[in-house]
Amino acid sequence: MTTQVIVVNGGSSSGKSGIVRCLQEVLPDPWLAFGVDSFVEALPAKTQGSDGGITFAADGGVSVGAEFRALDAAWTEGIAAMARAGARIIVDDVFLGGPHSRQRWQKALAGLDVLWVGVRCDGAVAAGREIARGDRVRGMAASQAHLVHEGVSYDVEVDTTHTESLECARTIAAHV
Repeated sequence: MTTQVIVVNGGSSSGKSGIVRCLQEVLPDPWLAFGVDSFVEALPAKTQGSDGGITFAADGGVSVGAEFRALDAAWTEGIAAMARAGARIIVDDVFLGGPHSRQRWQKALAGLDVLWVGVRCDGAVAAGREIARGDRVRGMAASQAHLVHEGVSYDVEVDTTHTESLECARTIAAHV
């Protein structure tokens, strides 16, 4: 069976988005990319900063409520439906719930051939990228650098601390 979905997990500012763009270039077939950042941006404004939606704490912590979880479940199932309809999909996610986050994707993607990818980056390096980006709550990158990988297993892992996105993408593509 050939890979239908690539799920890329890593902390904020770890380099996932750059890797995903490079994967779209190096893979021979067209792949659609969907990221958790786009999902969060698509949420109604009233869910951002609310108990039921998503809240970003001053220290970089993230908490989500029931409305967020319901919309996230629909988003996850929608991506799985596109893959079942024949689209090749790359998912850029942040597993704040560790193994539970992976399990929600495993459930939605049941029956599909999935490549699980971990993107690691030293917390201090990711924190520097976070500052340079200027669009993240400070502390998010450092707090997520290890948290998102706790208890999660992968088919392939890359580390962007000293490795460029294109080289990481080529490593991942070799496993597709």
